[in-house]
Amino acid sequence: MTRVCCFPLDRQHAEVRRCAGTLQRLQGDMANAYWQREMRGLSSRLRVLGLLEDEISRQAVAFTVATQIELERLFAVAAEREHLI
Repeated sequence: MTRVCCFPLDRQHAEVRRCAGTLQRLQGDMANAYWQREMRGLSSRLRVLGLLEDEISRQAVAFTVATQIELERLFAVAAEREHLI
């Protein structure tokens, strides 16, 4: 059996920043729909690579946490900018 190893999703900083930036601009149902599409796409890509469902779930959780941290950072930077203006 071949073992597949992929670069962890939460370490793919460009993807994390892209998703967080998009989520920062969206609200409510649009943000939820966007996130669901992103997670389905990420899961599908990992499934194609041959990862098992438990590993896909771990990767999805880690990516979600990394995206949330980046989103919080973006909001903090925006709040700081508003405070300085």
